[in-house]
Amino acid sequence: MAPAKKIALLGTGLMGAPMARRLLGAGYDLTVWNRTLSKARVLESAGAKVAEKPTHAVADADVVITMLEKGAIVSDVLFKRGVAGAMKAGSTLIDMSSIPPSTARSHAEKLGEMGIFALDAPVSGGTVGAEQGTLAIMAGGDAGKVLEFQWVFNAMGRVTHVGPAGAGQLAKLANQAIVAITIGAVAEGLLLASAGGANPAAVRNAIRGGFAESRILDVHGARMISRDFVPGGMSRIHLKDLDTILTEARALGLDLPLVRNVRERFAMMCNAGLGDTDHSALLLELEQRNAPHRVGDGENRMPGDNGDKS
Repeated sequence: MAPAKKIALLGTGLMGAPMARRLLGAGYDLTVWNRTLSKARVLESAGAKVAEKPTHAVADADVVITMLEKGAIVSDVLFKRGVAGAMKAGSTLIDMSSIPPSTARSHAEKLGEMGIFALDAPVSGGTVGAEQGTLAIMAGGDAGKVLEFQWVFNAMGRVTHVGPAGAGQLAKLANQAIVAITIGAVAEGLLLASAGGANPAAVRNAIRGGFAESRILDVHGARMISRDFVPGGMSRIHLKDLDTILTEARALGLDLPLVRNVRERFAMMCNAGLGDTDHSALLLELEQRNAPHRVGDGENRMPGDNGDKS
């Protein structure tokens, strides 16, 4: 039986909406808010209450979840738009956005001074994981608080406590580095096979289960072969994360050459107007530099509500 606690979720976009549906499906009392109110309104039929202002959403909440695009927006919503001041003393913020570790630590410190607990708990798994409740959740902050709010996390996926405030964001950066580099590797491998005359779909099946096996080969390899670039994870958001990785690396005195390389490729892709595509569309940048070679003969399925192919 769901605990009799109230949850507010701020940010019902590509990831936030299916996460909200998981919480509602688990029986929780949920109020949602989104800058574009229509994106929150679609959750009313699933049982969510919709607030027109973020301060209204959090006023009676025991737990506030933020799932916003970047650190500057989280800071704005918390401290400029008054959410932190509207939260109850003793309540808990779970920020599931992907933001810089230093920003997460700053937020935790400021909120702590206001009597509010804070956890940074970004996720991996994309829209499929959000819909299925199988997200990998990386939590930074007090271990006891992570355990206390296991009931919240369980509705959305599997949580792991990875360290103090900001550590969840570090884990997400590690995840995003591995994902981006592996997407690039899968794209290059499939293009190599296709250009040489092999069937890329058959090659993908052949190497499944070997040392090249990965979630990226499974999900994003299938996307590349079917040429389905409607976003599960947007390229421009991944570019933002890669920039954060390199900033954090510089602060730590690290040189990450593979991240630098794949970051430049994502930047070229986004500059070419492909920022809203799924990050598996890194294949398109690779094909452009290797024209006329491509993976398969199908048409591209691109972002757009009308379902047109281009």
